[in-house]
Amino acid sequence: MTTLKLRPFGNSVGVVLPKEVLTRLKVGEGDTLYVTETPDGVQLTPLDPALQEQLRVGREVMKKYRNVLRELAK
Repeated sequence: MTTLKLRPFGNSVGVVLPKEVLTRLKVGEGDTLYVTETPDGVQLTPLDPALQEQLRVGREVMKKYRNVLRELAK
């Protein structure tokens, strides 16, 4: 478990992520992180939840219409 300390940044409050956390998230300076609420609390992820939902729907459509898409690709 990693403990993070909230620190003032101008008129805001921020968190400095240790290098080990950045490595595990595979992110660096300038990247975007998303905070989402889950049944277990909050989740910090580099993956855009809206994009993940679009990909899920796209996979369902491709699976449902696999044969049609295969014919159209010819």
